[in-house]
Amino acid sequence: MNSAESEVKLKNTIQSDHGFSKVPELTIIFWTVKIAATTLGETGGDAVTMSMNLGYFIGTLIFSAIFIAAVIVQIRSKKFHPAVYWTTIVATTTVGTTLADFADRSLGIGYAGGALLLFVLLLGSLFVWHRTMGSISIRSIRTPKAEMFYWVTIMFSQTLGTALGDWTADTAAFGYGGSAIIFGSMLVVIAALYFFTKVSRVFLFWAAFILTRPLGAVVGDLLDKPIEQGGLALSRYSASATLFIFMVACLLIFGSRPAKMAH
Repeated sequence: MNSAESEVKLKNTIQSDHGFSKVPELTIIFWTVKIAATTLGETGGDAVTMSMNLGYFIGTLIFSAIFIAAVIVQIRSKKFHPAVYWTTIVATTTVGTTLADFADRSLGIGYAGGALLLFVLLLGSLFVWHRTMGSISIRSIRTPKAEMFYWVTIMFSQTLGTALGDWTADTAAFGYGGSAIIFGSMLVVIAALYFFTKVSRVFLFWAAFILTRPLGAVVGDLLDKPIEQGGLALSRYSASATLFIFMVACLLIFGSRPAKMAH
């Protein structure tokens, strides 16, 4: 085979490999599993920091290490692997839980201060991503650099979502159940904007992605907080195991396909 033929073959291989993204197609199953993953992040994070009494700082160190390892595996993968992708998502939700709790409580800046700090970090991540790559659409993720921006942004969005959920449930009169209704209603509005308007799909994606996190946070707190605090006092371990089984069942039954890059 001469050099020209080798070049053509290599080009065709690259085009074939990059015909699909390493992130999943956005379907109802994606959002269902995402909400379950965010709830698992809340119960799993609380299980380590509270039930195991390791504290927010140690919990953040543990889950940060898991998050970094998962992102490395995800970026080094040559194609979309549902197990790797969703493991990384769960890692972002658990580190988001412990990091938000550490910022809100251990640093003493409160819910408002923590949410503001995380909102600035999220906007900064999106700004740098857009300036560097030219787009923040998940359909433009074609390189390891873009993937890195994607996962850093997701980590900030998960952490911000945790802070928002805790802020709403703990400092307002809504409680965990009321807060879940509020964030669920906001997601319904976003879905309506998607189906009935021409609002930017990129904006709607990130808005929905951020809002699923506080929904998961308050649902997770509703499950495992003491009854006198408005929760159901369920075991954090059993709740986490049930959510994990539900996620795996959804992925096995319905599957998780990679998104086409030429959307």
